[in-house]
Amino acid sequence: MAQPPLLSLQDIQLTFGGTQLLEAAELIVSPGQRIALVGRNGSGKSTLLKIAAGIVQHDAGKRFAEPSATIRYLPQEPDLAGYETTLAYVEAGLAPGDDPYRAQYLLEALGLTGAEKPTTLSGGEGRRAALARVLAPQPDVLLLDEPTNHLDLPVIEWLQAELSQMRSAMVLISHDRRFLSDLSRSTVWLDRGVTRRIEKGFSAFEGWRDEVLELEDKERHKLDRQIVREEHWLRYGVTARRKRNVGRLERLANLRQERREQRKVTGGVTLAVSEGRTSGALVAEAEAISKSFGNRTVVREFSTRILRGDRVGIVGPNGAGKTTLIKMLTGLLEPDSGTIKRGAALELAMLDQGRARLQPDTRLKDALTGGGSDTIHISGEPKHVIGYMKDFLFSPEQANTPIGKLSGGERARVALARALALPSNFLVLDEPTNDLDLETLDLLEEMVSDYAGTVVVVSHDRDFLDRVATSVIMAEGDGLWTEYAGGYSDMVAQRGAGVAARQVDKPAKTSKPRTQAAAPPIAAKRKLSFKEKHALETLPKQIETLEKEIAALNTALAAPDFYNRDPNGFAAKSKALEAAAARKAAAEEQWLELEMLREELEGS
Repeated sequence: MAQPPLLSLQDIQLTFGGTQLLEAAELIVSPGQRIALVGRNGSGKSTLLKIAAGIVQHDAGKRFAEPSATIRYLPQEPDLAGYETTLAYVEAGLAPGDDPYRAQYLLEALGLTGAEKPTTLSGGEGRRAALARVLAPQPDVLLLDEPTNHLDLPVIEWLQAELSQMRSAMVLISHDRRFLSDLSRSTVWLDRGVTRRIEKGFSAFEGWRDEVLELEDKERHKLDRQIVREEHWLRYGVTARRKRNVGRLERLANLRQERREQRKVTGGVTLAVSEGRTSGALVAEAEAISKSFGNRTVVREFSTRILRGDRVGIVGPNGAGKTTLIKMLTGLLEPDSGTIKRGAALELAMLDQGRARLQPDTRLKDALTGGGSDTIHISGEPKHVIGYMKDFLFSPEQANTPIGKLSGGERARVALARALALPSNFLVLDEPTNDLDLETLDLLEEMVSDYAGTVVVVSHDRDFLDRVATSVIMAEGDGLWTEYAGGYSDMVAQRGAGVAARQVDKPAKTSKPRTQAAAPPIAAKRKLSFKEKHALETLPKQIETLEKEIAALNTALAAPDFYNRDPNGFAAKSKALEAAAARKAAAEEQWLELEMLREELEGS
């Protein structure tokens, strides 16, 4: 039998400004479940999560939370006001009996000391502190709204590993496909105010979603044909001319009402790049370029050749110098040494990560047209700004809305629309996937793949890089960069590791720097962490306990009359046996991996 839920929402309804955001939304969270909550930007995912957390009050429906369950919620924009330090903020989230040392451990694992003043934190640092606060109590239920936003790849991969070994039930909202696919075991789809659920992880969602929408289209087509048949009978049928059949009239009225009330899927984003002239075959060629700021060398003796049609990904931890490298390749910044040759007839368009060019008081239509006109030119063809807005899921009523009033996802779409409207043959995208929903990401990937020019993209989205990049330039540390063929997974396979956190800056070296062909620097000899040592010591006892539990369950199930006497008890013990066997297998696998790591480290 299924375990009773720790948290449940049933038939939740909510109206905002006269528009019904949630009609019949449900969310049931049982112990240990990992649920991906997906849906388009503006569909109400964050609102539903806030209702689950008890922060937003719904209009109708039922919310139940197990009184003894610990629930922690990570908002998209955490508020650290009123706390002296990040450590004080995290410790305030602990309950009596929680491990007080876990707060400091998590802060350090997330690249913070605990002494930081909240007023001085960047968006990414604030997000890390908020993550530490919700993870520290090891709650029964974790509600995480875009936990990977503003995080770099090392922290994303650490977070994924940390969550995967926690026993907490989780509800995850994220645009990071890899993150969702690896962690989720169930998927709840919020669409047009209603939720649907599949007991499979996110990797199965998109195929299932397409099947549901295809079935809806078939049903809608059947309904349309039925309406046509009824209207035909009403107008031309012998009985209709002689005597109105009230029952059939009512049936037709009901069909029309049903058709009017059907909420169709919102139209998709239409992404089209305003392409400029064809560039030369060579776009950029860098030869042993270097760049330093003070004593810190950001780029050291880097060489690369970018040709027309290449899709180059640039990855590395925050602060590694990715933006500096892009500026040198595009001519916005000159290197201290080395040479850069740029191709002929280049027309550059850039999407900056901070959406810095979007002024909060500028109206939406003026942000797209530049002001003074209602027309925008795409690939030389005029298009009315309202039509272009619709391509990016904006309604005509939003034309005069100030940019500052738009949501994060809407601002991301505006920035994308501006960048794609500029005539270009060289497109630079700095974190283009931030705040985009999954459908828009799909179309962005298609656009990048079909773009006739050259693309350079900085991204922490591993799946996006795997889908679009022809090569990846990786920050190896100490100012060294290496280019690898293929996407992110290909780079990891070639390097044997992903992106590591940036090390403490070192003084600039006076000796001759290594060339680009040199091997990546060898990392300092690592040791088992305290957590790894603790797991290595305690896992054998856990495995032994689980073996005893499995043996006891097998003995109980082997009783000849057990099923006939208590079928519900038999089903419960069968499920418990399955769960215990899965926990034992996971513990054995973890112990084996740690033991192999210990032997490797001791032998090196």
